[in-house]
Amino acid sequence: MKAKTLRRRAWNHLGGKWGTVALITFVHALLISVASALSTIGIGAIALFLVSGPFIYGMTIASMSVTRKEKTEFNMLFAGFSRFEDSFLLYLLNRLFIFLWTLLLVIPGIIKTYSYSMGYFILHDHPELTPNQARKRSMELMKGNKWRLFCLDFSFIGWWILCLMTFGILSFWIDPYHQAARAEFYENLVNPNAAEEPSATSSVAVPEMREEAAPAATAEEESVSDGFEHTNGHNKLKSELKQSIQCKVKVGTPYGIPTFY
Repeated sequence: MKAKTLRRRAWNHLGGKWGTVALITFVHALLISVASALSTIGIGAIALFLVSGPFIYGMTIASMSVTRKEKTEFNMLFAGFSRFEDSFLLYLLNRLFIFLWTLLLVIPGIIKTYSYSMGYFILHDHPELTPNQARKRSMELMKGNKWRLFCLDFSFIGWWILCLMTFGILSFWIDPYHQAARAEFYENLVNPNAAEEPSATSSVAVPEMREEAAPAATAEEESVSDGFEHTNGHNKLKSELKQSIQCKVKVGTPYGIPTFY
């Protein structure tokens, strides 16, 4: 699907949930800001490092509940702490490999960021996988799709510019909108044959199926049909005449001429 279609689906699915997702985003930003402020004394940096993975996991669950038309609840933000080890290890592996690729050049680091971007979605859908397996599965899923996700992210640039004009206030609505669009992207990857939903402002009329009577035969068709029946009748009469005539041949007649009687 195109970025425009994914954004429209995310917007439609967010209907009635804007308040909940805005609250989740606000509390998440507040907690991260507090941890960042405390990072100057060391404790905050460690806390931020430890809770980032679980919070990302919780935001992922919330965005997937929007996409799948499930109930979105505030406590989903903290759902990652119930799987603290997996969510933290996935965050650690992603940061480590992205850092190593960035040492080569900045571009490889950005590419790997998109390669690992579906890891938390996969970890949620497949709890039997280890964090490293989820990371590798994300790499397989994103082969040939990294540019599509980049285009989807870039299509929000207008919204983020508008966010700057409001001193960041709109981010509490734009960020969940962006995350929901990414969740739509994931759903399209794992289920590409899903039917596209019609927009909320348009309706498609389904034509009524009616059984129509067969068209009447034309004069030419009737003529051909009559000729065919006449030919069949002539052939039948000829066959009957042949059967009614009994023919005998006299053996030993002069000059070998058969006698019919």
